[in-house]
Amino acid sequence: MIDTQKDFRKKVFGVTLAIMAVAMVLSMGTKVLAQTKEVSAESLYLTGTQTPAENGTGLDRVIKGTENWGDEHNISVTRFIQNIGKSTGIYQIIKQKKVDPNPTGVKPEIKEAPEKDWGTAPGWQSLIMIAIGFLIVYLAVGKGFEPLLLIPIGFGTILVNIVGAKMGDLPDGMLAIIYHAGVGNEFFPMLIFMGIGAMTDFGPLIANPKTAILGGAAQFGVFFTLFGVAVMNLFGLNYNIMQACAIGIIGGADGPTSIYVSGKLAPELMGVIAVAAYSYMALVPMIQPPIMKLLTSKKERLIRMPNPRAVPKMEKVLFPMMLLLLTILLLPPAAPLIGMLAFGNFVKESGAATRLSKTMENELMNIVSILLSLGVGSQMTPEKIIKAESLGIIVLGLVAFAVATAGGLLMAKLMNVFLPKDKKINPLIGSAGVSAVPMAARVANKVGQSEDPMNFLLMNAMGPNVAGVIGTAMAAGVFIATYGGLR
Repeated sequence: MIDTQKDFRKKVFGVTLAIMAVAMVLSMGTKVLAQTKEVSAESLYLTGTQTPAENGTGLDRVIKGTENWGDEHNISVTRFIQNIGKSTGIYQIIKQKKVDPNPTGVKPEIKEAPEKDWGTAPGWQSLIMIAIGFLIVYLAVGKGFEPLLLIPIGFGTILVNIVGAKMGDLPDGMLAIIYHAGVGNEFFPMLIFMGIGAMTDFGPLIANPKTAILGGAAQFGVFFTLFGVAVMNLFGLNYNIMQACAIGIIGGADGPTSIYVSGKLAPELMGVIAVAAYSYMALVPMIQPPIMKLLTSKKERLIRMPNPRAVPKMEKVLFPMMLLLLTILLLPPAAPLIGMLAFGNFVKESGAATRLSKTMENELMNIVSILLSLGVGSQMTPEKIIKAESLGIIVLGLVAFAVATAGGLLMAKLMNVFLPKDKKINPLIGSAGVSAVPMAARVANKVGQSEDPMNFLLMNAMGPNVAGVIGTAMAAGVFIATYGGLR
């Protein structure tokens, strides 16, 4: 017999802990992620020659690089909501006045995104990174972990660490040219989103809209990471609020979006964030199954779901246009990502330009994937990876990804409490709420078939999977809308 009173106490305790965690982030978030001038002056300037980051511990220190920040960088729920409201397309259409972007007529100088000076590393550490590169290639070929991503990332890692080859050095290094041509300036991520749109079938999501909730729940990992960053800062690392937002997107298991957001908010960390995001995307088959089995019972994993209904062509054609329209009206900062996704998907579903859609999902996608993955691998150098800050990002990315997976699973379990017996959701599809398409959906299907070989969850899992792509892009838009104008 179930002790309902004990079960109720557990739920109350869990909710209380969650509320306390949120309250803690809001109460101490400003001090550990975004110091203001006022805090700096009162807390840390002991002498006229000392820098803020050199003094104090925990909350009694200024994060390096935020010494001159103002109150606009603070974490404030009220300001956060106001900024989101003011960033909507509706508000800007009504309130924003047209301003000449270049009143002087002088052509502005184009500046590259600043890069962090990582220093140098001893030569023997390059051998460690070369060994890691060979390990990545082995995982791709020997274990079958997303070879399309891991093979070029692994070879990029090997080639950039060959001492004396200088393949990662500008102006002539091939890998450096690739990185600066399309990875560091967000060009390749936009093309990848176009290709993803052309390859994606939104039919399962349209057929079963409630699976979008699972994709939304998985974004909890993105926002949970802000708390994780705050905790790491208490132990002496130096991440500010904009860097925290860029790191958090890793939790969506979306490499292109991670690169895009870091380019807007933390370009100095783009290389490390890209490496972490693409590594976890490729390692979905290794990371997710233990979490899925831990948080679900055998009975839940055996739940069978009927295949989604066949979606008419008209619905599929209208969906990307409606998605784009909502983004324009409600969250314009997410429009670059959602816009390219909608563009690629509309070209595919309309059927009016078959040659274009085939090029997007085949030749263009393959070429850009090779270049993007090589560019990501080129950032796997010891001075960037074998550092406390970089290792912190890798650890935080793993935690964010695990929490995102758990968020989707637990949301599916919660939804089953309210769904009728014949409409239950197999919680395994909740893990596909992360935006690693279609890897996460395939993993959910594989884990389900390990319990019941006749249980086919792939199409049902694609619903939350494509919703996760949209959700992560929306989370990126929220972060950019809130802090994008403060750099």
